[in-house]
Amino acid sequence: MSLVFNETELILNSDGSVYHLNLKPQHVADVVITVGDPGRVYRISRFFDKIEFEMNKREFITHVGTYKGKRITVISSGMGTENIEIMMCELDALANIDLKKREPKSRKKKLKVIRVGTSGSIQEDIRLGTHMMAEYGIGIDSLMEFYNLEQSVFETEVAQALQQDLGLPYPPYCVRGSENLLTHFADITTIGNTVTCNGFYASQGRQLRLPVRYPNIIDKLMFFHHGDIWLTNLEMETAALYAFGRMLGHETISLNAILANRVKNRFSKDPYKIVDSLIRKVLDKIVLL
Repeated sequence: MSLVFNETELILNSDGSVYHLNLKPQHVADVVITVGDPGRVYRISRFFDKIEFEMNKREFITHVGTYKGKRITVISSGMGTENIEIMMCELDALANIDLKKREPKSRKKKLKVIRVGTSGSIQEDIRLGTHMMAEYGIGIDSLMEFYNLEQSVFETEVAQALQQDLGLPYPPYCVRGSENLLTHFADITTIGNTVTCNGFYASQGRQLRLPVRYPNIIDKLMFFHHGDIWLTNLEMETAALYAFGRMLGHETISLNAILANRVKNRFSKDPYKIVDSLIRKVLDKIVLL
C-alpha cells in the first residue's frame, strides 16, 4: 500500500501549487540558489540572460531563468531555520511527490541547493569581504529535536562538546555539506564551519535593552574547537539547510559573504559590493555543474 499524504499534510493552493512557495514542479530547476533576503533574489536574477517565471508569496520570492544557458531557480527563504524547513520540504515535494496522486514518486530527484548568504565572522583573522564556504553547519537551534537526523560519530561528538561548552539545555546538531559541492566551490572560497543561531540578537551575543542568558557566547564560540573543527562565522540558516539536504537526499552547500567581524566589532562599509562579487563567482561556477 503506497503512502498517501492528506490535505492537511500536503497543502495545495487552488491552482495546484504548493502552499507557501506557490510553485509548481516545472518551476524547480535542477540547481536552486537560496538566499535569506528577498531583495537578493533580484540582485541575482538581474544577471540572468532571461527570466521565465516570477512568484512573490510572503517572504518566498522566486525567479526562474537562465544564466549562460544554465537554468536556475532562485528563491528567498526569509530568515531562520523554520523557514528553511518550509522551503526544503516544499521544494522536495515539488521534486519527489506526485501532487495529483498525493504520493511519493517511485524515482527520486536530487536537487543541488546552493545558499548565497551573509554572515559575521567570530575569528579575528577573518577579514571583511571574505567569501566563506561552510564545511560543517553547526545548529544551536532546537529544530532537529523534531526530526530523526542521522549524524556521524564525529558530528555527534562536536555537537555534544559544544552543548557542554555553552551549557545549553538541548543538544546542538552538526552536519557536513555535500562532498560534491564542497569540492566544486573550493577554489572560490575560504573553508570554514558555520554556526547557525535561532535568532539575531541573544543567540548571536547581541544585547540591546534586554538582558541575555549567555553574555559570553561569542568568546565561547571563538575558542571552541573539537579535533580540527574551529568555528568561523555565525548566521541563521546553514545547519538546517545541510540537515534537510541529508534527510531528503539533496546536495546542499552554503556560501557566505562576511560582512562583519564580531571580535573586532567592525561592519563592512560596502556590503553590496561584497555580496555582488560572491554572486558573480557562484553563478559562473554553477554553469560548470
